[in-house]
Amino acid sequence: MDLRKLKTLIDLVSESGISELEVTEGEGKVRIVKNAPPVFMPQAAQMQYIPQGYAPQAPAAGPAPAAEAAAVAAPATGLSQGHVVTSPMVGTFYRAPSPGADAFVQVGDTVKEGDTICIIEAMKLLNEIEADKSGVIKEVLVENGQAVEYGQPLFVIA
Repeated sequence: MDLRKLKTLIDLVSESGISELEVTEGEGKVRIVKNAPPVFMPQAAQMQYIPQGYAPQAPAAGPAPAAEAAAVAAPATGLSQGHVVTSPMVGTFYRAPSPGADAFVQVGDTVKEGDTICIIEAMKLLNEIEADKSGVIKEVLVENGQAVEYGQPLFVIA
C-alpha cells in the first residue's frame, strides 16, 4: 500500500466518528486506531496520614483547658519560661547544614526571628527551619539525626 493511500485512510479515521479501521490489500494489512479521548474518572477520596499520637480523639474528663494550655507551654524538661519552637513536619532533625559542620545554633546563642536554627529532612528534601521569635536559645530538645513528629518541641527560646 502506498503512502498516499495510508494518508487518506488516516485522514478518514481522524475526521470520522470511527475509532478503528483495518484494511487488508493483497498480503498487506493496515490497522489504524484513533487515540481515545482521556477518560476522566472521579478522584478517590484522598487519604491523609495522621500520626497515631495526633489522631483526633473525643475529649475526656480531665484537667481544665487552662491547665492543658499551661502544660503545653511548659515542655517536659521542667523549664517553665520560654518560647517553644515546634517541628512543622515529620522528618529527620539535623542541627548543622552538613555532617562535620558547626551547628546552626548552640545553647546560649542569640537568634533573631527568621534565622535558620536547624534542618528537617522530609522525603529527601532539606527544609530549613527558622526561629519564629527572637531571643536566646535556652535548650535544644532533640538529638542530631533523631526522627521528629509534627508539633514536637525542638528548641526553647527565652
